[in-house]
Amino acid sequence: QVQLVESGGGSAQDGGSLRLSCVASTYIYKYCMGWFRQDPGKEREGVAIIDSDGRTNYVDSVKGRFTISQERGKNTMYLQMNSLKPEDTAMYYCASKSSCVVVAGTPIRSNGFPYWGQGTQVTVSS
Repeated sequence: QVQLVESGGGSAQDGGSLRLSCVASTYIYKYCMGWFRQDPGKEREGVAIIDSDGRTNYVDSVKGRFTISQERGKNTMYLQMNSLKPEDTAMYYCASKSSCVVVAGTPIRSNGFPYWGQGTQVTVSS
């Protein structure tokens, strides 16, 4: 069982920045971890993913603006979000699963992730 706790959400202006954190209850170096977001009435969307070898992938809408990273000594994953847009407004969730091989440019799917955090709200105003 892996417990995940997100933090860092909040309000930002169009063009602003936020950094989300996800602290895991166990070592994350061997896990596949991702960030997902969901707005009410919309499907959950995969935002960014990182595998145990550090390979990353992003949904097209955030490429060049968001960066996923890990600080393994702290069992923490981050999502640095720059140049925020109102359409980035959503509840953001971190998730983990035992393994994956990230291939850039492929869809980031939420199925197969058994462990999820409670979410942190991001609201971007114009």
